[in-house]
Amino acid sequence: MKLIQLIYASTATDNWPESELRRILDSAVRRNAQNNVTGLLLYSNASFMQILEGDETDVDEAMSRICADTRHTDIVVLSRSAVHTREFGNWSMGFHAVDDADATSWPGFAPLFQHGFDAQKIGATPGLAFDIMKALATAV
Repeated sequence: MKLIQLIYASTATDNWPESELRRILDSAVRRNAQNNVTGLLLYSNASFMQILEGDETDVDEAMSRICADTRHTDIVVLSRSAVHTREFGNWSMGFHAVDDADATSWPGFAPLFQHGFDAQKIGATPGLAFDIMKALATAV
C-alpha cells in the first residue's frame, strides 16, 4: 500500500450557504470513511482547498469523483506526494469555512485565501499548500 497526500484547489460554481456546504461535507465524510481516506476541506469566498490522504488508489478514486462534480471548476492539483504517516488522520473529512479571524491569525497567508484560494500563487511555492492546510487545521 502506497500512502499519498494530495492537495487541490478549485472554484465553486456558486457562493453556497453553510447548509449546502454541510451537505457536501456529510457526503464526503461517509464516502471517505468507507474508503479510508482522511483530510481537510477549506472553503473561502466560493473556492475550495482540500487535502486528501490515503492509499494511492483510494485517493485517486476520490479525486476522480471530485473532478466529475459539477459544483466546482478550475481544479488545480497543488501537490501530490508519498507520505509515511497521515497528517490529517483525525478526520474522515475535517471542514473549516475561512473567515476574517483566520486572516488576523495568519496574516502571512491571508493574501492567499482572503478573496478565495489563489491556486497559482499557492502552487508556485513548494510546500505552501501544506503549510496553509496545517495552519488552518488549528481552527477546526
